[in-house]
Amino acid sequence: MKIATTLLMAAALLPGARASAQKFDTLAATPQMGWNSWNKFACNIDEKLIRETADAMVRIGMKDAGYEYVNIDDCWHGKRDKNGNIEPDPVRFPSGMKALADYVHAKGLKLGIYSDAGATTCGGRPGSRGHEYQDAISYANWGIDYVKYDWCDTKGLNAAAAYTTMRDAIRSAGRRMLFSMCEWGDNKPWEWGGDIGHSWRTTGDIYPCWDCEINHGSWSAFGVLRILDKQAGLRKHAGPGHWNDMDMMEVGMGMSEDEDRAHFSIWAMMASPLISGNDLRSMPESTRKILTNKDVIAINQDKLGVQAWKFMSEGTLELWAKPLANDEWALMILNRGPGPINYKVDWKKHRISDDLSKRELDINKTAYRWSDAWSGKTGDTGKNLDLTIASHSVAMLHLKVK
Repeated sequence: MKIATTLLMAAALLPGARASAQKFDTLAATPQMGWNSWNKFACNIDEKLIRETADAMVRIGMKDAGYEYVNIDDCWHGKRDKNGNIEPDPVRFPSGMKALADYVHAKGLKLGIYSDAGATTCGGRPGSRGHEYQDAISYANWGIDYVKYDWCDTKGLNAAAAYTTMRDAIRSAGRRMLFSMCEWGDNKPWEWGGDIGHSWRTTGDIYPCWDCEINHGSWSAFGVLRILDKQAGLRKHAGPGHWNDMDMMEVGMGMSEDEDRAHFSIWAMMASPLISGNDLRSMPESTRKILTNKDVIAINQDKLGVQAWKFMSEGTLELWAKPLANDEWALMILNRGPGPINYKVDWKKHRISDDLSKRELDINKTAYRWSDAWSGKTGDTGKNLDLTIASHSVAMLHLKVK
């Protein structure tokens, strides 16, 4: 441990290592897109799964749709060597992380990895506390592109300071790595995380249900609507390079197709990272079509980077708006309720004004063409639009100046 401590101190004392350290600010100009192993596989991971997932991401068109990160979550860890350097589990990852990163990079994709600010991870593996600079150097040497940093076993730690330490370690390691902070929103990371990470979790873990809370005693997991409702007031903190992360998606993990479409649409409208969590190797075509819907993805990846807000609600029906680049808009009509709802969009009835982006949607002044990202239907704002929104579903309209 003496050698490890010396290395750690040396890294911290590098000229400018802390005084000028910052995140790599050209990453995550739009919300990151990729896949993560946890939702489907938890600790049951190995290098074969990661290679096959990278293969599938290319084969089924997800890479072409914009997904680029293949992220290994918890339980990849082996032990630390005599110098304190972390090593991958030799049984699960016998080829090592460098070889795995090379394989993923050869596919035109990027590799992500997981650690924790505490001494142990949520799965009981070695965390990075006291080894931040060592671990960042290991990740850089392996060719890692993305670091998800969790918050288990952190009693006594200050969240902003702990995440700043890892940010500085990543910067000093010299490799451009996206820094995804998984602090669960406990310490309001949206208020201080903009200069530290590229995204931060806003809630506890997601669960594949429409509207539920699963209580685990000391923490809860939340369904799609519960997570959506917890985003109130947070949109002002999001933007290019710093996103509110609503957690990895549960598309293809047991909800209905309507719920999956709504889930994907909500994440897109809210400018949340789009990180799938299902088994890409064997998912049905219906799930693939949802995850690769280019029109919905384009709304999420819009370069203006403004998060949507709810501008109107009528019972279980909600209307959400998202300003887009080039004077375009996205509108989402969400049916939270148990039955279908008929709704007439009277384009001239409402003037939508956003005090955050200083953008205005006024059909009385400007005419638009619209397209529905899910049905493929098109039209213009010259006449009202009659919609039937299925239970637990959405209509998602993209408006462009006519």
